[in-house]
Amino acid sequence: MVDRQLRRRGITDERVLAAMLAIPREEFLPLEVRVLSYRDDPASIGFGQTISQPYMVALMAQCLELKGTEVVLDVGTGSGYAAALLGVLAARVVSIELIEGLARLARQNLKRTGWDRTVTVVAGDGSVGYREGAPYDAIAVAAAAPDVPDALVKQLRDPGRLVIPVGTRNEQSLTIVTKRKGVVKSRIETHCRFVPLLGDKGWR
Repeated sequence: MVDRQLRRRGITDERVLAAMLAIPREEFLPLEVRVLSYRDDPASIGFGQTISQPYMVALMAQCLELKGTEVVLDVGTGSGYAAALLGVLAARVVSIELIEGLARLARQNLKRTGWDRTVTVVAGDGSVGYREGAPYDAIAVAAAAPDVPDALVKQLRDPGRLVIPVGTRNEQSLTIVTKRKGVVKSRIETHCRFVPLLGDKGWR
């Protein structure tokens, strides 16, 4: 997975590559689809949701440019895989999931695999962020929004970086938002396709 899917496609951050090697992706997938663990495709995790393909998880982490000292907000916990990755790369992660059943599953997965030491999973509407832990040095959103939610930009520390898919329900652009000295800028990293971000500031 690391050599064929990540390095060859431009993932160069060695910390990200090491974290992808360290985390057993199959532990975050239902038994019936674990055969798909290391294919470069999304996979169903139940509740109508998916775990993102390995390349996209790694790319989003690389775009955050984490050094190991940051507090990160992870929006859309899913089964907890991306949260575990961010937990390796940052000092602390708050991961928020709208679907309570998935939040419980993620907590179980993280505890069972030992990656819960730096990750806290909460149930709630991630489209409005999580003010209790703000500000965040970095924010990763694993679901597509029609626009970048203002609440997330406000909860981003200065300087800080936010990575989020933005677009329609069927086609989006992976967007990197930076905040520095009060100036907010954005750029497109690549095209992508995610499940919709549900909630007050997402798709209803």
